[in-house]
Amino acid sequence: MMKKLFLLLFIGYSLFAKAEPIKLHPENPHYFMYKGKPLLIVTSAEHYGSILNLAFDYIKYLNTMQKDGMNYTRIFTGSMYWEIEGDFGITHNTLAPKAGTALAPWKRSSVSENTNGGNKFDMDQWDEAYFKRLKSFVEEAQKRDIIVEVTLFTSIYNDKTWGNCPVHPQNNINQIAITEYKKVHTLDNGNLLSYQEKFVQKMVEELNGFDNVIYEIQNEPWSDQAAARHKPNVWEKSALDNWSSRIELASDASLEWQAHMVDLIVKTEKSLKNKHLIAQNYCNILYSIPNVHPDVSILNFHYAWPEAITYNYGWNNVIGFDESGFAGSEDDTYRQQAWVFVIAGGGLFNNLDYSFAVGYEDGTLVQKAPGGGSPTLRKQLLILRKFFEQFDFIKFAPDHDLIVLAPDAYAYAISNKKTEFAIYMIGNANSLILKLPKGEYNAKWINPSDGSVISTQTIKAGKQFTPLNIPEFQTDIALSLVKR
Repeated sequence: MMKKLFLLLFIGYSLFAKAEPIKLHPENPHYFMYKGKPLLIVTSAEHYGSILNLAFDYIKYLNTMQKDGMNYTRIFTGSMYWEIEGDFGITHNTLAPKAGTALAPWKRSSVSENTNGGNKFDMDQWDEAYFKRLKSFVEEAQKRDIIVEVTLFTSIYNDKTWGNCPVHPQNNINQIAITEYKKVHTLDNGNLLSYQEKFVQKMVEELNGFDNVIYEIQNEPWSDQAAARHKPNVWEKSALDNWSSRIELASDASLEWQAHMVDLIVKTEKSLKNKHLIAQNYCNILYSIPNVHPDVSILNFHYAWPEAITYNYGWNNVIGFDESGFAGSEDDTYRQQAWVFVIAGGGLFNNLDYSFAVGYEDGTLVQKAPGGGSPTLRKQLLILRKFFEQFDFIKFAPDHDLIVLAPDAYAYAISNKKTEFAIYMIGNANSLILKLPKGEYNAKWINPSDGSVISTQTIKAGKQFTPLNIPEFQTDIALSLVKR
């Protein structure tokens, strides 16, 4: 009888544990816990249009992601923004539905002449077809153990995209008073604020039952509410008018609005069963964040350098490289970005994968775009994740003392400081000097591009430095060291 009771209690506990939403790992909040297990997020995913683009076959897409071992996808909600074909130099853009077909949270009215085609929106009525598609997508992702970042809002980049937005006065029948897009994501936005609040509450209520959801407040908030521009460091010579070489921060007005939305999510979930993680997107490249809202758990950067981790590790939150994809089409670039960021201590990497598009939900399109993405890249990112998961990585932290010298290479290390060490290098190095605890280690060198083992050896570390000869490699190489 007692055995049966214990078994029932164990099964009940297991079911409860599986139903708990993704959270920061309690032993090491620089990583996630999902379904009771540590989780590192590494992915190459479509350009955020899975929900709002009705022509996009999300089942086929999610099947591809599952087959390729990707565990994260990011979606825009269509609440404030979608793009026009050709924006940002993207030929086939999932975030640019055909005119008049874009799905938004609100029903279309009987009034015509929406700038983007079709009828104007009635923001006093929810479109149940939208929420049905949204929940179906999240549910199907959940079945495949894919985490969904629901980006509630996104910046409006210029007057052209502002004219395309559903909340633009021309595109709805609700007499939205605001006419300046730079005020949309501030508390000084007139009657639009109440609609934004209702939308956030509706989203949080509709998605509360899912365990694979993360909320991000706003994509690139500095783009329509910039406070200041900085160079990444005092040696940077690039001009400040080049977005890829400057740090641009959101204004105080933007930060106040974002904090208001964070508070609203927390308040709404207070009476609901589940509590979900909240992410905030800070800037491109790097920055030492001065203040983090106590209910924000993920610090997201775009086009990030590893210093974004170094400067913010002490906040004890996951640090994410939440968007890459504007550095050309070569797989090597994004593979190396991912390895560097993860071995430097990041807990999330997401590449914009332009091989996904309408009609190419299997991720095989080769198109004109500012970035890349391919089945090969996704395979390489899975190699990274499996390499990392071979360790008890919850005990890991960036190890700035391990590598004494790595001549002619950029080298990064992470470890538990005692028995497990991981190193990643880019360059032409043939030697490496390490500062290891005394003992014997199993060393394995791997090729990050195909996962093959280049060589294995036993290393004996003494009281002083430990020199290693690096086997011949192309471009980049990874090393695992495990104490015997």
